[in-house]
Amino acid sequence: MAHIDDPSTQRANLKYIRQAMDEPMLERNHELSLAKRWREKNDEKALHELVSSYTRLVIAMATKFRHYGLPLGDLIQEGNIGLMQAAARFDPNREVRFSTYATWWIRSSIQDYVLRNWSIVRTGTTAAQKSLFFNLRRLRAQIEGKQEHEGLGDKGRQKIANDLKVNVRDVRDMEMRLSGGDHSLNAPIGENGDDDWQGLIADDRPNPEQVVIGMKDSHTRSAWLAQALGELSDRERRIIEHRHLEADSVVTLEDLGRELGISKERVRQLEARAMDKLKASISRHVDSPMQLFMAE
Repeated sequence: MAHIDDPSTQRANLKYIRQAMDEPMLERNHELSLAKRWREKNDEKALHELVSSYTRLVIAMATKFRHYGLPLGDLIQEGNIGLMQAAARFDPNREVRFSTYATWWIRSSIQDYVLRNWSIVRTGTTAAQKSLFFNLRRLRAQIEGKQEHEGLGDKGRQKIANDLKVNVRDVRDMEMRLSGGDHSLNAPIGENGDDDWQGLIADDRPNPEQVVIGMKDSHTRSAWLAQALGELSDRERRIIEHRHLEADSVVTLEDLGRELGISKERVRQLEARAMDKLKASISRHVDSPMQLFMAE
């Protein structure tokens, strides 16, 4: 949905645009002189004149991005930031007009603003995705203008993917993103508006009864495990604790062997025997050991 400014904002924008358009155009030599005074002498008056003269360039660029539904005033201000960045980096010794150099910075600043604010979901993170976001509408219009029917087909998506050097899936995903904007989950459904979209989202979290049952089952299983561990020998219990009950790290068979003064293979045998004892002990409380995990 396109943004519509209130009347006072529209008047302020119009006043600013008129002032920018009234600024005189700079001759090449005068522009070069201003750039040198700013770069070499840090002359802020020269910077102000240089930037003010090219605010019209910002306005022209900002109007090209109005169809993304963002406030024109914000687009202009973002473009002004790009213009200031260009002035800070411009090298007058390269014999390039400031307008040519500043155009890239202005466009880049506005594009970054559009990507950040067009949707609450990040739209373009790579250079290829950004290029796809800003060029898809134009390329799609060119292709559809040569067809008898509307809409992109597989051939059209493949052509766009080839032109922009992206995957066809990226083209399809971006096409879906651009076809629909963000919608509030609190937006009412239907004419009456008694329900909202948020009410249709399934809650996968356990209900209070399941939480209480899970806590009780967890306590019961812990008691069974403690009883089973009590039936092991000291050496078997030490192996099980180090190998299966420590969350931070798992001790290797070789390390346990050195600690207990036995071989690695003997540790493995004791571990297997201890696990069999644990299963046998716990199985006395349940029909199947798998029931221990069914309540999770």
